[in-house]
Amino acid sequence: MLALATSYPFLGIFWSMLIFFAWLIWIWIAITVLIDLFRRHDISGWGKAAWVIFVIVLPFLGVLCYLIAYHTGMAERSEKSAKASQAQFDDYVRQAAGTDSPATQIAKAKELLDHGTIDQAEFDAIKAKALA
Repeated sequence: MLALATSYPFLGIFWSMLIFFAWLIWIWIAITVLIDLFRRHDISGWGKAAWVIFVIVLPFLGVLCYLIAYHTGMAERSEKSAKASQAQFDDYVRQAAGTDSPATQIAKAKELLDHGTIDQAEFDAIKAKALA
């Protein structure tokens, strides 16, 4: 048992872990590049196909070339996507939470009453419901 422990020293374990995690990070970057490539609307289908072939045939060179050439665009597209997702989530939360206070509901009903969209009885019903 002792001979097994000495046949794979600590630096060997450390090196193996370093290589494994570097490989995982590289795969993550390659997937990020491919996702960004397919999100783009400014490149034609043939351009996307050429980049995909380049990334698959010469993976390290293809990913590095794409990152060097389009790094600012990747950040802008990612930021735009994150902001759109956050805005959509915020709208959903506002809609689901029903943030209209009774005062806001009554003010909207009064505006509808003033424009003649609803009559006094409907306004009174909306006001009673808001205050209930």
